[in-house]
Amino acid sequence: MYNRGIRGATTVSHNEEQEMLQATAELLKEIVERNEIEPEDICSVWITVTPDLDATFPARAIRVLSGWDMVPLMCSTEIPVKGGLPKCIRLLIQVNTNKSQREMKHIYLNEAKSLRPDLSTSSS
Repeated sequence: MYNRGIRGATTVSHNEEQEMLQATAELLKEIVERNEIEPEDICSVWITVTPDLDATFPARAIRVLSGWDMVPLMCSTEIPVKGGLPKCIRLLIQVNTNKSQREMKHIYLNEAKSLRPDLSTSSS
């Protein structure tokens, strides 16, 4: 078994708690479904937000999901790069799997599709 990384990102329109929580849950759900993984397979989830998002901790959206109570979660702020995509939530999921890194399906939703257009064509 190998430890693989799965990336994903999404954006929100407003710095609002419910919108951030909903977007985080939607992104996680899509990553989990597309990669056919279970919380028990996940080592940890690193969550970052751009500095313009401070209404809530996105990890709250994950912590309340069934089976996710023991998955280590960590939130952080992205480096504030000029011209970077605003109002962006990113996930890095480390998962134990027998799949190759090329088999991992990275998911980019909403305006975050612009971050990795090469991967977004095969994602949502």
